Amino acid sequence: MVQGRGSAMAATVLVCFLLLHFELAQAATYTVGGTSGWTFNTAGWPKGKSFKAGDTLVFNYNPSIHNVVVVNRAGYNSCSAPKGAKVYQSGKDQIKLAKGQNFFICNYIGHCEAGMKIAVTAA
Repeated sequence: MVQGRGSAMAATVLVCFLLLHFELAQAATYTVGGTSGWTFNTAGWPKGKSFKAGDTLVFNYNPSIHNVVVVNRAGYNSCSAPKGAKVYQSGKDQIKLAKGQNFFICNYIGHCEAGMKIAVTAA
C-alpha cells in the first residue's frame, strides 16, 4: 500500500511538472516595433498579433531619449503616467504580459502624443 501511494505521488508530481513545462513552452517573445524597436508611431504595432498572458514584450530603444512606462487605460488615453507607475529605462526591457489589457507609453515630453504608446490585450 505504501508503494502505491509513492507511485501515485510521483505520477502527480510528474503531471504537474509537465503542465508547467507546457505552459512555459507556450509563452512567446515579441520585439515591440520589430526591427525599428520602441520608437514613434508604434501604436499600431500590436494589430494582427495574438498575445497571451505570460508572453514577453521586448522594448529596444535608446535610454537617453526614451523610456517605457506601464500605465492604465486613463494614462494611455491622456499620455500621462499615474503616480507610482512602473518606469523602465534600460533600453532593453523585457515585460511579461498580464491577462487582459496592458498599456505602455513613453513619458518623455511629446513622445506619447506622437504615437509612442501601445495597448496590448493578452488572452
